[in-house]
Amino acid sequence: MTPALTNRTKPAIGTTHLFRIFSQAAMITAAGMSAFLLRFDFEIPSLYLPQLQLALLFWLAVKLLVFYVYDLDRSSYKFFSAGDALRLARANVIGSVASACFLYLAVGASFPRSVLILDLLLCSLITAAGFLAGRVTLRAVVKSGAQDREILIYGAGQAGVSLLAELRTNRKLGYKVRGFVDDNAALAGMLVQGVKVLGSGADLRAMCARTGVKEILIAAPSADGRQMLEILERCQKAGVRFRTVATLGEIMEGKGIASQIREVDVQDLLCRTSVHLDHHLIRERMEGKVVMVTGAAGSIGSELCRQIARFRPAALVAFEIAETPLFHLDREMRAQFPEVPFFAEIGSIQNARRLAAVMDTHRPDVIYHAAAYKHVPLMEASLLDAIENNVFGTYNVVTAADEYGVREFVLISSDKAVRPSSIMGATKRLCELLVLSLPAKHTRRMAVRFGNVLGSNGSVIPVFKQQIAAGGPVTVTHPEMRRYFMTIPEATQLVLQASAMGAGGEIFVLDMGEQVKIVDLAHKLIQLSGLVPGIDIKIEYTGTRPGEKLYEELCLDDEVHLPTMHQKIKRFAGNGLTAAAMLLSTRKLMKLCQTGDEAGVMRVLEELVPEYRPARRILPFTPRDRSISGLTQMRDVKIR
Repeated sequence: MTPALTNRTKPAIGTTHLFRIFSQAAMITAAGMSAFLLRFDFEIPSLYLPQLQLALLFWLAVKLLVFYVYDLDRSSYKFFSAGDALRLARANVIGSVASACFLYLAVGASFPRSVLILDLLLCSLITAAGFLAGRVTLRAVVKSGAQDREILIYGAGQAGVSLLAELRTNRKLGYKVRGFVDDNAALAGMLVQGVKVLGSGADLRAMCARTGVKEILIAAPSADGRQMLEILERCQKAGVRFRTVATLGEIMEGKGIASQIREVDVQDLLCRTSVHLDHHLIRERMEGKVVMVTGAAGSIGSELCRQIARFRPAALVAFEIAETPLFHLDREMRAQFPEVPFFAEIGSIQNARRLAAVMDTHRPDVIYHAAAYKHVPLMEASLLDAIENNVFGTYNVVTAADEYGVREFVLISSDKAVRPSSIMGATKRLCELLVLSLPAKHTRRMAVRFGNVLGSNGSVIPVFKQQIAAGGPVTVTHPEMRRYFMTIPEATQLVLQASAMGAGGEIFVLDMGEQVKIVDLAHKLIQLSGLVPGIDIKIEYTGTRPGEKLYEELCLDDEVHLPTMHQKIKRFAGNGLTAAAMLLSTRKLMKLCQTGDEAGVMRVLEELVPEYRPARRILPFTPRDRSISGLTQMRDVKIR
């Protein structure tokens, strides 16, 4: 083991440091004298007293120096661990061997060799006992400032053991662990780090009644959604408070497990497994490159920025029309990733001139296009605005990317683009066709589809939480309404993985598991609030809204499924239009939008996306003034 003192300067000596040095000197002295006393049956002959004095001098000088090199003079007694014990053992061996060499040179063979062996054993035992005694004493005198809360830890695996160790170390958290609960029957009755496994979760109610515990900490990061829901129901039946501590992803990031104690969230109840990424492949596509994200301050865009920054791009350009969210993102990124140059650029994707100016300034290598109008009911009432922003905005970004030599373009699409019943879904499908069909000189283009993300702006979860807080009712559109759900970090990580695998011309679809009934999601949220669905909080059905489907799909019938190296990513060969047909249709759409011909726009949408089944009726043509729309910013843009 390499000594701790390597190419660095130690901090100044303080009072606590001096106390450690003197206590270690006392232990070394006690060990040396005890070795002589044991060797001579507690009556040291006067002939050996000079040797004792000389040996103590060598032992103190050499061992204290070795302890200093191994940082034992600065090791905290309170946090003395197995690693510290190993360093202490090595330091004792090296110190004793070095001292023996010096004594042999100074005294010769007349020095009793048995004393050297006894000193090594005694010094190792006494110093280890001293550290352990310090640890026990210091932990015993630490006061939390409040009465410790007695708890049970649900899960006696590695996460539970780590949590126990942290709770013992940090008494300020105010927890006292009464026992473990684990569904592994083989662990029942066993002692884990001195704490008994009281039984399985099936007996939780009886355990809580017997021990008087009022709180459970769930340390089961590998549990899937069904298992978490079962644990939740057991805790509720036991009438105790419950919280969880960490996910596998959080543990892998190296965060302290006890610092992550939090309420159980609906994300914990989804049947999602952890995402495994090929970091090397992603880093090859990101490191040292200029990456631009449109819609950067949105839920997906902002998380893309955070994930991309981990791979050390040369610069990260955030393009966003919303000023305040972009301001906050700018502050966050500069604080969390100071080593990554971050450029917050205000602008709309409908403004071709602004896009050109930003790309000319930063010359991005990669673009993630997340900017879009996404709210289904709102877009049903705003057909022309949806076309202008989603379709023409995407056209602007795609053509500017090719003009300024962007190597890679990734469209963030939606499962609503598959057999769409909404204007939002139809525009997203049209964006996919644009990306796959338009001619490209420099840019490799691809699209990534996925479903709803938990916690995103406009997600159903915050709405349900507000309704529950208000005492209900919770409103669900239809008892059979189903959706795919992912967490935002999972979705963005898989987007990066998919884009790193793309060669161009593909549509990637993320594995979103099973579709979740919205009413089941409502039930889970009510349960997480400690309430009973249907009794404490009513659930009402309001009927489907314009553009909504009862369930979503992931691919079209004529899309060819191709394998990928990642189990959570599917790849489909794109079925775009010819470049000429796409350009002609885009020109036609633009003219219809400029004149406000909604009926004409709908007809073109149905021609371009034949699987589109509109929820709204086609209105008769009524000219509308679009002079203040985003189209006024596109007068200099020619559909080539």
